[in-house]
Amino acid sequence: MLENLEMDDGDSPAIGLVPPGVSWDEVRDHIKIAHGHLLVPDGSDHVGAYWTGTEMALVGDLGPDQDEAIAEFRVFLQEHDET
Repeated sequence: MLENLEMDDGDSPAIGLVPPGVSWDEVRDHIKIAHGHLLVPDGSDHVGAYWTGTEMALVGDLGPDQDEAIAEFRVFLQEHDET
């Protein structure tokens, strides 16, 4: 489990902000247990990660700006009933 994640909970759903350097295996393990939504830095881009009920799903190409990536990921989650 990832501990002490910063959360963006100003709107629904809340999104955990993964710090740089966390491996995808650690992200997958966290999501399998916590079933939360995570924004993961991936090079100069951000990727959204969430649990579908059976596996981790990714939403790529959210852009380099963290605030914009959070907003885009949140819209995706709402549009796909993943809140």
